[in-house]
Amino acid sequence: MKRYVIDREFGIDELKLEEAEIPQPGPGEVLVKIKAASLNYRDLLMVTGNYTRNLPFPLVPLSDGAGEIVSVGGGVTRWKEGDRVIGCFFQEWQAGRINSMVPKSALGGAGNGVLAEYALFREGGVVPLPEQLTFEEGATLPCAGVTAWNCLYKGGLTCGDTVLTMGTGGVSLFALQLAKAAGARVISTTGSVAKEERLRELGASEVINYKKHPDWEKQVLQLTGGSGVDIVIEVGGAGTLLQSIKACRMGGQISLIGVLTGQRGEMNPFPAVMKGVSIHGVYVGSREMFEEMNRTIALHRIRPVIDRLFPFAEAREALHYLESGAHVGKVVIAMP
Repeated sequence: MKRYVIDREFGIDELKLEEAEIPQPGPGEVLVKIKAASLNYRDLLMVTGNYTRNLPFPLVPLSDGAGEIVSVGGGVTRWKEGDRVIGCFFQEWQAGRINSMVPKSALGGAGNGVLAEYALFREGGVVPLPEQLTFEEGATLPCAGVTAWNCLYKGGLTCGDTVLTMGTGGVSLFALQLAKAAGARVISTTGSVAKEERLRELGASEVINYKKHPDWEKQVLQLTGGSGVDIVIEVGGAGTLLQSIKACRMGGQISLIGVLTGQRGEMNPFPAVMKGVSIHGVYVGSREMFEEMNRTIALHRIRPVIDRLFPFAEAREALHYLESGAHVGKVVIAMP
């Protein structure tokens, strides 16, 4: 089979395309013919060496893929050959709270990912692909979709809430779509005039251009009658967190997932204390959350937003495109 690997040299153009033996499933494992994989910002950091350099080389990158089971290992009862499935980001987080062992099962980091023609998963490490979705659409869900679901529902989302999303990346757009399905109002930010209308088409009630309004939190307060939003999907990180606190209502929730403005920075926590704002870090989610989200996607006929589809041979070009920030939604790689 063909696969891409990171092998000690970091950088998009250093990704190696190589031939390897098709792995065989052991006890409790399934072998999946990968049909499509999608990119996350984490993948870009991993490939460029900005996430961690302590990797099990050679490493197949990418966490998110969908495909068809071609064989099962001993003791597997949940799946059979021909089942359409999506891999879980964490192979060992079935349900409940995250613990210190969960990150050690992350695909495309702690172990091989899905930028290959075949991949092994644990029996509990895949979920059924919703019937109405294509493999390309299903491949967008494991990281960005489940993260958005965790952000919203750990944040206590209820019908009638107001949610703030940032930009047009995968997590932000999934949060927009899922929040609208739950009957919430969504306010979105973007730095692009061209992207403003697209956000409205996807269901944003109001869109704020942060380049026109650098103090965008003031616009949020104005749109909410001075009270602020119930939940913030915070993908910016240190550079935007203080503004998010100001945009949040008293006792509101900030779901912190992103580092798009950098991983370092200082922030005075006093504003969060004075507003009683809860800030929690979100690290994707469990298989149980994935299944809950998929039921909502099936019920409301939600279609993931795919910006651009690249062939497997152009995986490096796909990563460069993600790096450019020009995308609206997910960047997907189709397997041969």
